[in-house]
Amino acid sequence: MGSGAGLRGWAERRPVLFPLLLSFFCAALSEPIRYRIPEEMPEGSVVGNLAKDLGLSVRELPTRKLRVGSEKPYFTVSAEHGELLVSSRLDREQICGKKPVCALEFEAVAENPLNFYHVSVEIEDINDHTPKFLQNSFELQISESTKPEARFILGSAQDADIGTNSLQNYQLSPDDHFLLVSKEKSDGSKYPELLLKMPLDREEQKSYHLTLTALDCGDPPLSSTAQIQVLVTDANDNPPVFSQELYRVSLLENVFPGTTVTRVMATDQDEGINAEITFSFTEAGQITQFDLNSTTGEIITRHMLDFEEVKEYSIVLQARDGGGMIAQCTVEIEVIDVNDNIPEVVFQSLPDLIMEDTRLGTYIALLKIRDKDSGDNGEVTCKLEGDVPFKLLTSSRNTYKLVTDGVLDREQIPEYNVTITATDRGKPPLCSSTTITLHIGDVNDNPPVFQQSPYLVHVPENNPPGASIAQVSASDPDLGPNGLISYSIVASDLEPRALSSYVSVNAQSGVLFAQRAFDHEHLRAFQLTLQARDQGSPALSTNVSLRVLVTDRNDNAPRVLYPALGPDGSALFDTVPRAAQPGYLVTKVVAVDADSGHNAWLSYHVLQASEPGLFSLGLRTGEVRTARALGDRDAARHRVLVSVRDGGQPPLSATATLLLVFADSLQEALPDLSERPTPSDPQAELQFYLVVALALISVLFLLAVILAVALRLGRSSSPTTWSCFQPGLCTKSGPVVPPIYSEGTLPYSYNLCVTQAGKTEFNFLQCKEQLSSGQDILCGDSSGALFPLCDSNESTSHQQAPPNTDWRFSQAQRPGTSGSQNGDETGTWPNNQFDTEMLQAMILASASEAADGSSTLGGGAGTMGLSARYGPQFTLQHVPDYRQNVYIPGSNATLTNAAGKRDGKAPASSNGNKKKSGKKEKK
Repeated sequence: MGSGAGLRGWAERRPVLFPLLLSFFCAALSEPIRYRIPEEMPEGSVVGNLAKDLGLSVRELPTRKLRVGSEKPYFTVSAEHGELLVSSRLDREQICGKKPVCALEFEAVAENPLNFYHVSVEIEDINDHTPKFLQNSFELQISESTKPEARFILGSAQDADIGTNSLQNYQLSPDDHFLLVSKEKSDGSKYPELLLKMPLDREEQKSYHLTLTALDCGDPPLSSTAQIQVLVTDANDNPPVFSQELYRVSLLENVFPGTTVTRVMATDQDEGINAEITFSFTEAGQITQFDLNSTTGEIITRHMLDFEEVKEYSIVLQARDGGGMIAQCTVEIEVIDVNDNIPEVVFQSLPDLIMEDTRLGTYIALLKIRDKDSGDNGEVTCKLEGDVPFKLLTSSRNTYKLVTDGVLDREQIPEYNVTITATDRGKPPLCSSTTITLHIGDVNDNPPVFQQSPYLVHVPENNPPGASIAQVSASDPDLGPNGLISYSIVASDLEPRALSSYVSVNAQSGVLFAQRAFDHEHLRAFQLTLQARDQGSPALSTNVSLRVLVTDRNDNAPRVLYPALGPDGSALFDTVPRAAQPGYLVTKVVAVDADSGHNAWLSYHVLQASEPGLFSLGLRTGEVRTARALGDRDAARHRVLVSVRDGGQPPLSATATLLLVFADSLQEALPDLSERPTPSDPQAELQFYLVVALALISVLFLLAVILAVALRLGRSSSPTTWSCFQPGLCTKSGPVVPPIYSEGTLPYSYNLCVTQAGKTEFNFLQCKEQLSSGQDILCGDSSGALFPLCDSNESTSHQQAPPNTDWRFSQAQRPGTSGSQNGDETGTWPNNQFDTEMLQAMILASASEAADGSSTLGGGAGTMGLSARYGPQFTLQHVPDYRQNVYIPGSNATLTNAAGKRDGKAPASSNGNKKKSGKKEKK
């Protein structure tokens, strides 16, 4: 073993690289790369530069990941230089046994792209095994009668090496009686025979000691020795003789133990004990598969045979007679192969993951088929089971490549269970199946898909800000970041700056939030474009349209457009002819509702009416019509309260007040309208209380004056004093407040009559002829009159002068609801009782302010408070000054037009005779 160890240092390596035949259609090498190295090289020894022989540069090694695909790790590839290195002990005798050629074949695998290269490393034998005898000593008994040239088989030596390193020769120590002869078996092994050169004489020498040496031809040669002791026995003239020197037997490997292999026959011509023959194996220690019947010579199997382990047995038997003479024969047993080994599929390269975008024809795995049988029993065909997008390509004998043969889609089939069936050609054929699972790796090849397209969302108005109004959802069958979806708003028909104040979307959940409360009346609908985007590289996205419809809620009450309120908040009036027939269209209530649908479906209802059966109201039209003709007992003025109600739930409503007056003309309708209550005004109420207080003081003052005058007259009893109070002037005594105005002038005025004696007399002026329009009402015996009406047939010399005509109103300046009302174009004073009473009160209140010539009642100077009722155009310049006809007892002042003073004008003279009282009463 020492010399064998020295041979391990032999570093001569002769890499033999055959020419590389590269194919344009197959990247693998058609011929393997061959190396030849001696056995027992130390671990880490360089076999050859595999990367260089494959045409790979050092820079490509990290990406190509060159490695060895082998079942037993005899070799490895250096990651830095691509050299093929020894990784474990290479014992040729253990790997290949007695095979003349020992070659290790394996595949070198390179990735990116995946490729396979066949490599063959031939292991050369070195002389590392010494020939060994099974026994250190042998004993031979030779009869002295043995004739020269007799041969005796000696125990052979075994050498595990092959070729010149194996057992080549035997040597025997020099002796005069014996000679050594080397013989060779059919399998090439040699065994020694001892040849007797001259007769033996037991009496001269009973035994001989010889040394047998076994030699090989290695460098250096190795040898071993065994001792032979020859005992000389008495004569046994005839040795046993076998029926044949060589027995050949064929035996199936699947025979059961105890099966008879063959039977050897031997005879001995001697008699007696010298003729008794016993059989035995010359090398009994090596024979483990067979038993020998020493008496009959029958050979039987001891264990099951295995063709794959031992294909042939060569057994040497000897027959010994009772005299010690022996004979030898050889039995050669050929083991016949039986198809008893199932093919085995071995994967030498298998990826963990296959990307779904792998191209057709890409190498996936390298597999090898192993069948220990030989001949047809070892010929194997391989195929794929089922419908899978893969196929097998033959790379070399019993080596296959698994390549893609179809489109891979992980979303449809995430993994494939590939079953590979290997079947041999034996009879009957044997097969085996191996199933592997190929996992398909995900690629971002699927954009997100929305569950519906487009989206239509109904959102009730007045929604709370921040509430969720919708949710969009998209799915992506990809995995990991390729299937992680985020949502965003990419477009809208709203203003870009205002979009964020309307809606927002949660990027993870796709929930759409309202950022404000929507108003159906301002925004009926808007459209968004949402995008679902995955996180792959490159990222894929899909857009969807989402339309938001803001549905209406009943949040707007009806609004009445007609009848509208006046500037002071009072309701306007409508006139109805007294002769209106049933069904006459009086007016129409016009209302609108900002809502829509049922919420804006208006209906009109009468809530309150002064005469319920007189008018009818259209439920949907709002038209007010007369239900019957006006009766004699029906009032002229009517008030109808109308409710306008929508169709929402709950319904909302508004009310409108209709003032309807039956009159044939506007002048006839004005007195009825004067009875309407005016809206309360704190300033007006204060003025009213001041006027009432002033009136009471004036009345008390006048009563005191009248009482004083009456007492004075009662004392004097002068008839001239009563001339002013003639009984024929008026029918009744007392002050009169007329209910209406005459044509453009006040119906009454006051005048003081002063007698020549200096006594003051108070007269009522006679009614003028111009009051004919009001005589039917005023001059009759009306129960509502406060003053006795004047007799039209009587006249007096103290007549009221006619008023000035320059104060008449133009069409635009007339008080009332509209300047376009039908009326007298001459500008007659409106027949309004309230205005008359108010004007009279203002005149009386102005008497207390005559000294300073200013008026504080109502608005600015010169307005007498009339502008509050009739507008800024109605000033004192349009009103005749009746204060000039009023005399204040106890004062020498006569009321004048303050505005006239301001304007620098004297009071206008009347068209008639107008008396002035300028004398003072002497007391």
